[in-house]
Amino acid sequence: MVVYKDYEDLPRIVLPMGQEIFISDSTIRDGSQMPGVVMKRKHKLKIYEFLHEIGIEKLETFVFHKRDKDAIKAMQDIGYEYPEITGWARALPADIDFVLDVDGIKETGILMSVSDSHIFDKMQLVSREEASERYLNALQYAVDHGLRTRAHLEDMTRSDLHEFVYPLVHDLLEIDPDCTIRICDTLGFAVPFTQACEPYSIPKIVSGLRELGAKNIETHIHDDFGLSVSSALAGFEYGANWSSLTFLGIGERSGNTELEKILLFLTRRVEGFEKYDLSCMAQFAEYMENHIGIRIPRNKSIVGRNVFVHESGIHTAGVIKNPFTYEPYPPEIIGANRQLLIGDSSGREVVRHKVEEALHELMHVTVSVDKNDPRIADIQKDIQRLYDAEERVSCISDEELTRYVEKYFMLDMIVDGEEVRNIEEAEAQK
Repeated sequence: MVVYKDYEDLPRIVLPMGQEIFISDSTIRDGSQMPGVVMKRKHKLKIYEFLHEIGIEKLETFVFHKRDKDAIKAMQDIGYEYPEITGWARALPADIDFVLDVDGIKETGILMSVSDSHIFDKMQLVSREEASERYLNALQYAVDHGLRTRAHLEDMTRSDLHEFVYPLVHDLLEIDPDCTIRICDTLGFAVPFTQACEPYSIPKIVSGLRELGAKNIETHIHDDFGLSVSSALAGFEYGANWSSLTFLGIGERSGNTELEKILLFLTRRVEGFEKYDLSCMAQFAEYMENHIGIRIPRNKSIVGRNVFVHESGIHTAGVIKNPFTYEPYPPEIIGANRQLLIGDSSGREVVRHKVEEALHELMHVTVSVDKNDPRIADIQKDIQRLYDAEERVSCISDEELTRYVEKYFMLDMIVDGEEVRNIEEAEAQK
């Protein structure tokens, strides 16, 4: 018989390909393109420090402006081995020269737009062949100048895979066999389904790239249809070894695949990912909200303020007895704290628990109160009357509960507290 009563009892998922997984963060590159977001050098530096604390392998950044280069220099001056700072360029030698001009950068991504809409409408090229020639020349230029490369195949999930993209990838790998092929799902059309039609299926695309001999395959998936996390995980399932992510999923339109979601899934649900430390996640989210102005919904997975907040009677009673009952992972994993609140759906168990906390704060004595104590019932009735009269639209604060405790408990507990202290003093004198 299998019994699951603790987090460690739950089995871990095993990636069938057994490949090592790596993360390339694009928070200060793609994330900074989110409308309304302006990242100063100090912001980028702090993000870099958080990524280091987590254990992220690479960080992607622009290199075009003085402010970009100043931020890169400040990060390099810290002296961290990781995340490695990598550049980004369009498929133009002049752009790659910007990367080469920055001391210490050994790798660059190269944007290669592969859908017909991008080739003909955006870039105004006359043929796919012209696009292919431009991309191959740019990669060759980067390799000839000693750079490691990442081919960012923009809008791949709306492209002609077999007639254009796969032949292009074959030629790219001829130039640089170690080139990381980035599957750019630019408008979020990717799906995680094995049997879905091309060009949408991430399992089919990753499998196709592996057949071409790609050693390094990366997903970069936007969230327009809400499938970015599931599609990125499908990439890992079928052999991709990299994923390009942003913290909180920030980025253009609906944003990118969320770094925190992928990392939590890997560390808590998949076998073999102890290398990432998520204990700064809550602090990281708070920094992004307070200093960069990212508004985080209270119920957002992992970093929302409500993730470890319990109010309903059934849930709070279960968490008090055993957090495993209603919490999928311990709050300290991400550096968060558990909160039990009293609201319109709270039962006597949470009222009892909060009363004990309040008594401890008031009297510095640990006291056990029975859930069926009539004073607990009286406090609950008073609170429910507020909600019944629709005078209340928020939870009961700790300060308010303290007033209820003073009203219903304080006189008796002063006497009990004196008795407790007298007993303790008598015991100490023996």
